[in-house]
Amino acid sequence: MIGTKLDPADYFGLRAVKVQAVIYGVLKIEWSDGFTGLVDLRSKISEGSLFEWLRDDPRRFSDVEIGANGQCVGWRLQEIGQEIDFGADSLRLRSERQAALLEIAN
Repeated sequence: MIGTKLDPADYFGLRAVKVQAVIYGVLKIEWSDGFTGLVDLRSKISEGSLFEWLRDDPRRFSDVEIGANGQCVGWRLQEIGQEIDFGADSLRLRSERQAALLEIAN
């Protein structure tokens, strides 16, 4: 896959250990293998009723947290049925792909 550093099977089991909102829609994440990267979720959260809670008050984006055992990153994780979360492994893949696109663009 373009822009990925790991074999696809290696993404399974990666855990998020730190997360920080950089700007609305963009997260900085550190994974359990020491890799740190940015993930731009702006296009993902700009549509759909699931993300309406974040769009209604963009300040909520900074309330991002790491889920149980670092398997996910999200918002309202303690509110069953209301949580918004992304798998740590899929965020890593997204981060590497976006970094590769930026590198190509520069």
